[in-house]
Amino acid sequence: MPTTDNVKAGDITKRVGVEVIRARGVDVDKLIKMLVANAAAEFASTYYYYTILRMHLAGHEDYKEICEDARLEDRAHFELITPRIYELGGELPNDLKAFHDMAGCRAAKLPDPPTAVNILTLLLESERCAIRSWIEICDMTIGKDPRTYDMASRILNEEIEHEAWFIELLAFERDGKSVPSGHFRRGEPGHAPYSKNAPFYIGS
Repeated sequence: MPTTDNVKAGDITKRVGVEVIRARGVDVDKLIKMLVANAAAEFASTYYYYTILRMHLAGHEDYKEICEDARLEDRAHFELITPRIYELGGELPNDLKAFHDMAGCRAAKLPDPPTAVNILTLLLESERCAIRSWIEICDMTIGKDPRTYDMASRILNEEIEHEAWFIELLAFERDGKSVPSGHFRRGEPGHAPYSKNAPFYIGS
């Protein structure tokens, strides 16, 4: 069983919550860097750019609604990740540009031309990058760091849903094909049923 004897009573320079996962084989410094990169991707590179992309889906109110769910859920992911970074002894950069540049996923800039197909393609590839990033953190923490694993797996659930939504929309808009995603309407935009532990929308 991992020991925490190196954390003395009253010591505020060390954290048992960090030492126990370090003793179980987690590279805590690497994990913090990965979480900061994912936080930057969820907020600076995803939430910000998804706002711009949503604004340009003119004439596609159904697409805009689904993009809004993904946009706000990515903001919820940022708010879920940030406390964990500080619990582990890390912090966010005190410089927004530096934070943006740490993002583990490429910024989803508005395409030229900003057609629905081009925007949906960007949204899809952004979600795929997020899935790859969160799978890596799940693999790193499973069986070693229950708190981070639980957080990462809940975020991953929503990122996988987002990918399926954008595959469905892109298949219809670009190829005229039906590729159902199993999409459920959220109770409200950004409900985030996994990362916020909220239920799916149930109509009256």
